[in-house]
Amino acid sequence: MGTASLAFVVSQLDVSIVNIALPQISKSFSAGVSALQWIVDAYTIAFAVFMLSAGGMSDLLGSKRIFQLGLLIFGIASLGCGISWSANSLIGFRVLQGMGSAIMIPSSLSIINHNFSHQPHDRARAVALWTAAGGVAMAAGPILGGLLMHISNWRMIFFVNLPICLAGILCSFKLVTNGRKPNKGFDLPGQFTWMLALTALIASIIEWHHLGPEHPLIYGGLIFSVIALLIFLRIEKKAKAPILPLDLFKKSNFNFLVGLGMLFNGAYYGTIFILSLYLQQVLHYSSLSAGLAFLPLTAGFIISNLVSSKVMAKFGTRVPILIGVGIFVAGFIMLLIAKDNTPYWQLFIPFFTIPLGMGLAVPAMTTGILSTVDKTRSGIASAVLNTTRQAAGAVGVAVFGAMTNGGAAAIVHAISISAIISAGGLFIYGVLIYKYLKTT
Repeated sequence: MGTASLAFVVSQLDVSIVNIALPQISKSFSAGVSALQWIVDAYTIAFAVFMLSAGGMSDLLGSKRIFQLGLLIFGIASLGCGISWSANSLIGFRVLQGMGSAIMIPSSLSIINHNFSHQPHDRARAVALWTAAGGVAMAAGPILGGLLMHISNWRMIFFVNLPICLAGILCSFKLVTNGRKPNKGFDLPGQFTWMLALTALIASIIEWHHLGPEHPLIYGGLIFSVIALLIFLRIEKKAKAPILPLDLFKKSNFNFLVGLGMLFNGAYYGTIFILSLYLQQVLHYSSLSAGLAFLPLTAGFIISNLVSSKVMAKFGTRVPILIGVGIFVAGFIMLLIAKDNTPYWQLFIPFFTIPLGMGLAVPAMTTGILSTVDKTRSGIASAVLNTTRQAAGAVGVAVFGAMTNGGAAAIVHAISISAIISAGGLFIYGVLIYKYLKTT
């Protein structure tokens, strides 16, 4: 359990820890908002692009060896990020980091699901602890980043991954894992078209503000992404070993929960990106103070993740999901108080409430998805969930981040718009879940 959780810890840590370092990275490389968005999204795009293939690899080749490979790649990439010499080199190594995360996350969840497949109560608790570890790491990222930059500089936020990856590799040799299945081959055409579709979409959104919607690269990129997605779905329908088995989407619970994960990540990733800029460029917090300002996020995730398994044991997955969505929505509504001179005690409430709701719902969401598939397909099911969540997170950063161009006033306005969109979208989806999600 501890070993499998290390993968989620290090991957989620790098989702959020870089946000607090953005102003310092910007000064080091004279990078604008667009470059900063690419530094964040290069990781999440690669994460989302390669995770579907990694999920199939985990099921086909055995989750243990794939888990070890992912940790190794992630460690090498983290070293590269720490010694990067330009914004472009940092973006390149962030892509490699995302590939490492994509490889190790589905296999880590597959290892847990295999070991607890005949113990539903223990599996729910294990998934909750695994999710809690990642949630705490994501929330603690800005705090740890602030401390490391106070002691040294932004490069340390990547070097800190090296001992975690080494510990994970050493501990993984004693893992008990599922055996490999006959290899039917890999879906290279599907992988290629999925990569093109997602990258074109995110790139078009990121560069929208800089180039304008009339630019051929923008509307052309959006059209290209739609066409590539349609081709991808056609390939997957006919492939012998698809990276995205479309039959998974025949189950309504699976579809509802995947959609919920996308909304959660899109809202959370995008908003945290804006808040990191808000604290340092609008409220003029130091990197250490800004990192410590995110402490309520860590507390919210810890409390709600630990409570989630107990609520699931008593009520199933539907109740904690609905309560979590409600709390999440309330947190975003309260975020509307953020102005150019808002005192921190007022920000504390939404900073605590948003992760409280997300941390309560996500373990139940993950458990619900695993319960819809056979244990031999847990790797690909996990990959689909995390792929769609990371893709949505990248879109959230691209969309919400694009609204921050224009100085302090634009950043404050972006917070209000992102809060309204997030709260409204999750409220509507919560109503649909209440009406149509079956109890598990």
